[in-house]
Amino acid sequence: MSSRARGPSAGRQEAAPPAPSALAAKIRRLAPSMTRSMQRVAEAVAGDPAGCAALTVTGLAERTGTSEATVVRTSRLLGYPGYRDLRVALAALAAHQAAGRPPAVTADIAVDDPLAEVVAKLAQDERQSLADTAAALDVVQLEAAVGALATAHRVDVYGVGASGLVGQDLVQKLLRIGLIAHAHADPHLAVTNAVQLRPGDVAVAISHSGRTTDAIEPLRVAFERGATTVAITGRPDGEVAQYADHVLTTSAARESELRPAAMSSRTGQLLVVDCLFIGVAQRTYDVAAPALAASYEALAHRHAHRAAAR
Repeated sequence: MSSRARGPSAGRQEAAPPAPSALAAKIRRLAPSMTRSMQRVAEAVAGDPAGCAALTVTGLAERTGTSEATVVRTSRLLGYPGYRDLRVALAALAAHQAAGRPPAVTADIAVDDPLAEVVAKLAQDERQSLADTAAALDVVQLEAAVGALATAHRVDVYGVGASGLVGQDLVQKLLRIGLIAHAHADPHLAVTNAVQLRPGDVAVAISHSGRTTDAIEPLRVAFERGATTVAITGRPDGEVAQYADHVLTTSAARESELRPAAMSSRTGQLLVVDCLFIGVAQRTYDVAAPALAASYEALAHRHAHRAAAR
């Protein structure tokens, strides 16, 4: 069993405070996990950054009907040492918005929306998911995960449902550049394979909620066997992060009646997968380029036959 310390921050450096441009995305991502009083503070600063930046900690507490302690706790949860630091970020965010770049807001899809409006709303939601994921993604953690994958003896990927589809996409990409990779959607096979992992191998768990047992359990086993572990999740404070050496955070899913979170979360996950793939391909280019060319050549006749049959 591995002797590595566990916990959401085990083996990872404290993240730097988010840039002002990333603050709105972080509020959207963390709001569901906050207490109701902290949500009121978060909603206030997200809705009126300029107005809140002008308030003292006492003023913001009075405006939101909370306490000064709640304001400070919210500031720290958002990644700032204290409220003074959050005020500076809010002022910068207000200036950013005043320059004509307000954060996009996507309305829920109604059952009677015209299809053209559905297309527009979905397209906007996809753009927002990608922007939020890019803002939340820790490049230091991404670089570390890329480095581990580039030198891995073997890669196991765990995920179920929509996350399982994303896992298959990652594995398919890694296989085409010459890595030995396997996607495991069956939880029993996932654990069985995780038992065989050793130092030098990499295990990747994909769970938007951070609570998916069928992804967490094999990641835990891989962690204890000494493999390098990576979590792709919308909840970096979730259980899956306890067994991850590197955590890659995706955007918060905007769930609605006609669009479950599993659908909207997949957009951010696929962006992370593409970032991992490109990073690994860059680091292993001398091997990856010939392998990718060989895979294209091996499949070319299949595409030619289909084209001729049309």
